[in-house]
Amino acid sequence: MLGGISRRVFLGGVVSAVAGVAVGEAPLKSLRPLPRPVGPAGAAPGAVAKAPEIDALIAQAQLGGRVGFVVADGRTGEVLEGRAANMKLPPASVTKAVTALYAFDTLGPAFRYETQFVATGPVVEGTVQGDLMLVGSGDPMFDTDALSAMVARLKAAGVKAVSGRFLVFAGALPYIRAIDPRQPEEVGYNPAISGTNLNFNRVHFQWQRVGSGWDVSMDARSETLKPAVTVAKTAVVNRQEPTYTYTAEEGVDEWTVAAAALGNGGSRWLPVRRPDLYVGEVTQVIARAHGISLPAPHSADAVAAGTVLVQHESASLSAIVREMLLHSTNLAAEVIGLTATAKRGRPSGSLEASAAAMTEWMHERIGARGALFVDHSGLSDLSRVSAADLVKLLVTAQPGGALHAHMKEIVPVDERGEAVANPGFRVNAKTGTLNFVSSLAGFVTGPGDKALAFAILSGDTSRRAEIEPEDMERPDGARAWAKRSRWLQQQLINRWTALYRA
Repeated sequence: MLGGISRRVFLGGVVSAVAGVAVGEAPLKSLRPLPRPVGPAGAAPGAVAKAPEIDALIAQAQLGGRVGFVVADGRTGEVLEGRAANMKLPPASVTKAVTALYAFDTLGPAFRYETQFVATGPVVEGTVQGDLMLVGSGDPMFDTDALSAMVARLKAAGVKAVSGRFLVFAGALPYIRAIDPRQPEEVGYNPAISGTNLNFNRVHFQWQRVGSGWDVSMDARSETLKPAVTVAKTAVVNRQEPTYTYTAEEGVDEWTVAAAALGNGGSRWLPVRRPDLYVGEVTQVIARAHGISLPAPHSADAVAAGTVLVQHESASLSAIVREMLLHSTNLAAEVIGLTATAKRGRPSGSLEASAAAMTEWMHERIGARGALFVDHSGLSDLSRVSAADLVKLLVTAQPGGALHAHMKEIVPVDERGEAVANPGFRVNAKTGTLNFVSSLAGFVTGPGDKALAFAILSGDTSRRAEIEPEDMERPDGARAWAKRSRWLQQQLINRWTALYRA
């Protein structure tokens, strides 16, 4: 899946184009001379003279912290411009672009997940003579509508009841309680992971003021259904703070929420910590609506031998990756990363172990000896990568390749932050944002065959480290900082398209 420019060519480009930066590897192949410098960072012959200078742009952004970037010819790997190219910062959700390539290279874009209903005995007069098991393989896009369709097919197969147990097997992937345990407990983008996932392992919490009290509901809603659940419960408490508290009681997520934070009504998604019991209960509720009586669900340690009554196939990995990159879905990234690691026969009992296998894969593919990943989504700020290594990977993947084709298009903006109607070039990239960390990596393409590969990393890790745990969702200054960082990214792209005529 990965091919194209030799990493030797790229490494040579980094060394020759980026002055004053410590480089871990010597140049392995000479490149043609780079364009004569114009200003502090250099520009190609015939470049637009008014291209803004890098130092001025960084000063105007007022980010503090550190900024590093590389831009290269996307086809040859020749480095055109760089600053702190080998400085390592958290990549945030740009990690998902690496995960996408890792999964494509290991599983192939046509790979699909399977979810099955398996009966351990025959169906006699509508009753399964034995156990009924829901067997997942990790499908990260599985939702209530897909589950409902499976239950409808189970009914069509003649099932009305089960004489034995209703079991859920979630062991195809390791159970991980939360992607990043340092995140606030209540954030929906930090759910549990398992071999059975439903609605991105989130439950919908809705509240409405009724007189002097509150009407609250918890459900596994989809586009068409809203099955209520009891594996997650919420109580409104008369207090100012903390906004949320969480405890786990015998497989039930018990939440309390401060009344002072609710207003008159609203909703949000809360993470689910036991996906197996969550999907089991939702299956039971939907089955009841179809006239099928199922006992309370229990977790299974292994897949029982039996007959597959219903099988659901996920969308292709290609479609999953496209949605993952578009919406930056953490669960999808972690699941496809874990699945790829398991396929490669590497230890995958934790996110750290699986991410270490992806780190090793990146080392082998492009010689990225400085990269270190601790997850597949970028939610943790402990991962580290350089702009140089990201661009090496992009050049290896090549403009027009699988990754480029799956990246979302970024709308260019001018120095005032306004969208440019006809910029004359296209940007396809992956964004990454944590509090006081921002990244962007991808491709710029213009008329003809011209293409640039770029990566921009910025971070004020000291300021991030000072955030109190209770302020992690909305720390002071983080939103304005992110806006200035995105502005800087856009202005660097504008500079490059002017200088190098993408």
